[in-house]
Amino acid sequence: MSSKIKWGIASTGHISGSFAEALAILPEAELAAVASRTKESANEFAEKHNIHRAYATYQELADDPDIDVVYIGTPHTFHLENSVMFMRKGKSGLCEKALTINADEAREMVRVAREENVFLMEAMIPRHIPLLKKVLVWIKDGRIGEVRMVKASRCARGDFIPGARQLNPELGGGSLLDVGVYVISFASQIFSKAPIESVGLAHIGEIGSDEQGVALLKYDQGEIADLSFALRTNAVDEAYILGTDGYIKIHDLFAVPTKASLVIDKKEIDVIEEPIIGNALNYEAEEVMRCLKEGLKESPYMPLDESIQIMEIMDEIRKPWGLVYSNDNKIHK
Repeated sequence: MSSKIKWGIASTGHISGSFAEALAILPEAELAAVASRTKESANEFAEKHNIHRAYATYQELADDPDIDVVYIGTPHTFHLENSVMFMRKGKSGLCEKALTINADEAREMVRVAREENVFLMEAMIPRHIPLLKKVLVWIKDGRIGEVRMVKASRCARGDFIPGARQLNPELGGGSLLDVGVYVISFASQIFSKAPIESVGLAHIGEIGSDEQGVALLKYDQGEIADLSFALRTNAVDEAYILGTDGYIKIHDLFAVPTKASLVIDKKEIDVIEEPIIGNALNYEAEEVMRCLKEGLKESPYMPLDESIQIMEIMDEIRKPWGLVYSNDNKIHK
């Protein structure tokens, strides 16, 4: 591997544009190629982000021998197909959250990564934010005693055009996979284990996707996570980690956090304030490149088995809703 890590981007949507901007501030990264479903879209994206090679198919990007790692920003329903294509060609992958549509797909994606001996990571920005790493130290040091509850919200209000990916059930749209995965992943990170019970409620909108929902997760020592998520509901995206001796408040957790408060006996006794550099996607890109340089096949901050576990939780939560995605009945080889 050369001194610079050469990236490809699959998809030219909004999040891929943000990721291209994130790579631009990282001196060890080179954005070498982009692929889309049309040559026109790929060319337009390449011109905007100063990328030398633009491909009209994802297969062409997979076949490019110069690429070390691919950022996969396609809709959820294509994550497995696209990731496997790249991994079979020896490419490492950073795949947007949610990792896949369901746990079966996640297990297959991880199986292929391990079979091909390539790096793979789910793109979950909060795992790599410096402030949140410092919050974990507070918890490890026992500043709030034993953690008993987590309360977190990831709600947004969007006016989506008909057919938009965010609410399109054929593309895995809906609040659970789009934003609910954030709060479920957050609870998983704090408790570092799988829940023994997962339940949820949701409102299924007129086009067949979940517009908002809540989840309650119970763990083996009685710990509970109280989580909410929505795509058509405005809310403050705060998080609370509640312990036996006090609590931690993370201000504006998902947009992205720059402040955390430690509260004991209703008094704020400590504060972390740390600005975000770039648009925050650069933190996960930095983690990928660190792992590649160290020869790691997965990140300790977002382990692959935990990504599978999170997909299993979401499968369990949506069962009573009657929410079925287009990929759920596919058998992947």
